[in-house]
Amino acid sequence: MAEPTYTKQEQVPATTEITEVAPNILRTQLPINLPGLGHVNMYVLEDSRGVAVVDPGLPGKATWTAINQRLREIGVPIRRVHSIIVTHSHPDHFGGAGRLRAATGAEIITHKSFRLFFDPTEPDDVDVETVAAHRTPFGATPWGGPGHSLPWKRKLYYKGIRRMPTLFRAPKPTMRLAEGEHISLAGREWMAIHTPGHTEDHLCLFDPEAGVMLCGDHVLPTITPHISGMSSQPDPLNGFFESLDKVGAFGSQVKVSLPAHGKPFTNLAQRCEEIKTHHIGRLDKLRATAAAFDKPATVTEFSGHLFSPRAQGTMADSETFAHLEHLRIAGEFDYRVVDGVREYVRVQ
Repeated sequence: MAEPTYTKQEQVPATTEITEVAPNILRTQLPINLPGLGHVNMYVLEDSRGVAVVDPGLPGKATWTAINQRLREIGVPIRRVHSIIVTHSHPDHFGGAGRLRAATGAEIITHKSFRLFFDPTEPDDVDVETVAAHRTPFGATPWGGPGHSLPWKRKLYYKGIRRMPTLFRAPKPTMRLAEGEHISLAGREWMAIHTPGHTEDHLCLFDPEAGVMLCGDHVLPTITPHISGMSSQPDPLNGFFESLDKVGAFGSQVKVSLPAHGKPFTNLAQRCEEIKTHHIGRLDKLRATAAAFDKPATVTEFSGHLFSPRAQGTMADSETFAHLEHLRIAGEFDYRVVDGVREYVRVQ
């Protein structure tokens, strides 16, 4: 039987390969099975105290087994994990953090705005009124389309976390970094960079001494991260553009970028521009589609022209909504509500 062909780096299944990608930094891969993704990179940063790990995968036994195997191959007892960096609040990044902290007592380090979507509390610095004005209850959408439908196992997991957080080990950050704060990892000082867009709480870390950028999902080598319209921010796409500009401005200072999926890469500023160009192309496609419709259309109708048939669903609708709202806020589009569903039209 022929081996499957993967057109994108991020789709390739996890291997047991361990490589040094920067001084005192090893790349390991954990298995995941999510649409368009075959692995998550768990970087291991070594120093005199032991190791810090970045993005310890999905919750579950397979991840826990892989984490232990990778550390054993490196020659690091799991008790020497002193820090767990979670770049953002998606389960393939935070899933193993709670169990790892329970086993080691390690710090869980996030951006200060880190929040799990099923957590009813807000970080102290969040403007609760602003969040409430834009947040939609889970299972509903602001555009009136069908909400997310989770697999039953994941529904049980989230329900268990709500009712028994200790048993299910939901990660609770012990250190929340603000923009520009510094932290010592791999024997060097790193600067926290808040990069909202893919999520509102996304964190990148920059090491100016070795020229290393930990990118999480903010900048990926061969795919573009999902920009969700299910956000407490009115224009998440604009926030993403600003975050790309912020990271891209480091330019030649960055010698290697370490993404959460795919291989390390060296052209960070160029890749930021490529991703922006991709989304600008989608905005142009929406303008052209609206002209072809010549009538108000739903988010799902627009999404059918923006994404392939295979990609259709709530995530495609959500990203389409983010782009339509960006155009609406810019004054190019408007909408009406018909039977609880938004219909967008280009302003003449």
